[in-house]
Amino acid sequence: MAVEMTAGERVSTTRADTPWAAVACLSLLTFLLVGLEFLPVSLLTPIAQDLKITEGQAGLAITVSGFFAVATSLFGNGLLARADRKWVVLIYTAILTASSLIVAVAPNFAIFLIGRALVGIAIGGFWSLSTAILARLASASELPNAIALLQGGTAFAIVIAPPIGSFLGGLIGWRGTFLVTVPIGLGAFVWQMLILPRLPATETVSAGRMVGLLRNRTFIVGMAATCLVFMGMNALSIYLRPFLEGVTGVGLNSLSLMLLGVGLGGLAGTSLIGFVLRRHLATALVGMPGVVALIALLLIGLGSSPWATAVLLVLWGFFSTPVPVAWNTWMAKLVPNELEAAGGLQVALIQLSIAGGAFAGGVLFDTVGWWSAFFLAAVLLSGSAALGALANRRI
Repeated sequence: MAVEMTAGERVSTTRADTPWAAVACLSLLTFLLVGLEFLPVSLLTPIAQDLKITEGQAGLAITVSGFFAVATSLFGNGLLARADRKWVVLIYTAILTASSLIVAVAPNFAIFLIGRALVGIAIGGFWSLSTAILARLASASELPNAIALLQGGTAFAIVIAPPIGSFLGGLIGWRGTFLVTVPIGLGAFVWQMLILPRLPATETVSAGRMVGLLRNRTFIVGMAATCLVFMGMNALSIYLRPFLEGVTGVGLNSLSLMLLGVGLGGLAGTSLIGFVLRRHLATALVGMPGVVALIALLLIGLGSSPWATAVLLVLWGFFSTPVPVAWNTWMAKLVPNELEAAGGLQVALIQLSIAGGAFAGGVLFDTVGWWSAFFLAAVLLSGSAALGALANRRI
């Protein structure tokens, strides 16, 4: 009689080799997900002019994708609970590619928003499954490196998506810029079809199972720490440009170089974090938000110095960008049998935290002064470090 392995047994099985080509093709998908999520930021003005809307209305492109990402992370994968995870990834890649095509040819704002909603569905759906999929592809010892490679696509998108978006927008228009991503999406789809192994469903995802995770106190503490770190980072990072222009006093060229420095620092940090997490996970979960909190305070004191600010921003990228790798590794260690449910809940909380941090930071930036948003970031990040220490002590 055949015995079917549980999700936990599948995760704990030692693989002889990690299929790095499969992980790499998923990293390309994360590059597309993050790049397309934030691509409208660098194209708001031409989008607004072409669709005859305000730039504020065009900014709904980000809000709509975030809303659907939360909804899909909580409920979407439950509808596909019995499907092979390879085919679920292919479905989300197809949805993402279709969204680019719909946005590029949108005759009006309503169709444009439909395209952006599809981006959110792909974001919430894939990210909520990503750690569970990697835990089945990679050996236990190589899982941190696999997560780091996956997040490398995110870091690379942060580095090149804004400048490439602006450049292509001026060269071929905003519609042409979105069209360029369609063949990339099709290429990713074909690569996944050829490389990804079959991954039969091993657990039933539902809102009830996600709520059930909240009975685990250690999981609650870890999710609270995750929320605080994303709120803190976004309370500051979203307002870097007005800070650099108004406080540091840099011009457009220097501004671009400093923001590039953030991205390059993040790419370097993500490249190294997998090796660190093998033996120093607890240190990373406490140390990274702690260092980033200190950087936020140093920016308040040294923000008028271009050179000091440039160095601090590279360090900001280096220590902040790998944070999701660390928390996903922690989650895989804590709840190996519930990674799809935990991933869905985590993605929803992260999306809400990003929105909350951006909102709180923006209110303080406008009403109290730029420094107050940076101070809030330091407080939130320090709180995350403290909760990170508590979460690791309970494992």
